[in-house]
Amino acid sequence: MPTSTITDLSLSHFRSHKTLRLSLDNRPIAIFGPNGAGKTNILEAISMLSPGRGLRRATTEDITRRPEGLGWKIKAVLTSGDQIHEVETWSEGGNVRQVKIDEKMATQVALGRICRVLWLIPAMDRLWIEGAEGRRRFLDRMTLSFEPGHAEATLTYEKAMRERNRLLKDQVRDPAWYRALEAQMAKAGSSIHANRQEALMLISAAQEEAETLFPTADLTLVHASGADAPEDEDSLLDAFQSNRFQDMAAGRTLIGPHRADLNAVYRAKDVNAKDCSTGEQKALLVSLILANARALAAQSVATPILLLDEVAAHLDIDRRAALYDEIVALGAQAWLTGTEKGLFSAFDDRARYLDITEVAP
Repeated sequence: MPTSTITDLSLSHFRSHKTLRLSLDNRPIAIFGPNGAGKTNILEAISMLSPGRGLRRATTEDITRRPEGLGWKIKAVLTSGDQIHEVETWSEGGNVRQVKIDEKMATQVALGRICRVLWLIPAMDRLWIEGAEGRRRFLDRMTLSFEPGHAEATLTYEKAMRERNRLLKDQVRDPAWYRALEAQMAKAGSSIHANRQEALMLISAAQEEAETLFPTADLTLVHASGADAPEDEDSLLDAFQSNRFQDMAAGRTLIGPHRADLNAVYRAKDVNAKDCSTGEQKALLVSLILANARALAAQSVATPILLLDEVAAHLDIDRRAALYDEIVALGAQAWLTGTEKGLFSAFDDRARYLDITEVAP
């Protein structure tokens, strides 16, 4: 199956790394070293090879190396299937980040079309017990991996909603001010919902077809309020129009895909994810990341790059070994971090090992 692989990675003034250069093959990379050595910073840099603000959702200014504050740059050679691309992304002085693909200026959405990047980080361990926003973001990252255009629909919707919310807060009552914005929101919102539902269908199918030690999650898309939410363009438009006065009282839009939530049930126990143990919640997340990768491979889309930060936490030794076996079977270039090399012993010689203390600045 086609795979996505970084064969060359260079960082300049990115977080703790003044300079870093790695030449790689398609094996998983196990990065180990003490806390604070810069392991996660490498994963964050790779996440910037996809659309968005990366796995920490940091501003461009936040990720530039201090004290220089010169800005930062990431360069990579990406192999995706039979295509090879040279990618650069950078920011100077905290300005909006720029992207070049094969020496031509490009959009962030274009990054999503040549390389899929999925990640699991410790901050996501509380995904099932915290607010809907994090679960919605998790779902949209999965959705984006199948449909890069999902980013454009989301941006269009959010921009129009911000303008509508401004009108609501200003108590503007003239319908003419709302019509164009609500039409944009309805069109983009119906695409967002359809893309999310398609992603959930593909993830569910990938779980059903897999033999794995990781649990199966039954996933459903619900509205944060618990009420039925409109889904198609006409229903959304009607809802925006009829809800104006309620929205005006609240000062914001109360219905739409921005209020969606992802519900997960641990199938084997018929228990909602939020009520599962910490270990079970982690296992569900790992299961969904692996299912996402399998679903992309089944669609003949290149197997994604996987970023698994401190993934061994909360996994017992059997599940840890099972995870490594599944990564190798997928043929995915996975980047994993941990404090000790021994955490990755089940890989044997199937992975490349990188002692971060030997490359840290």
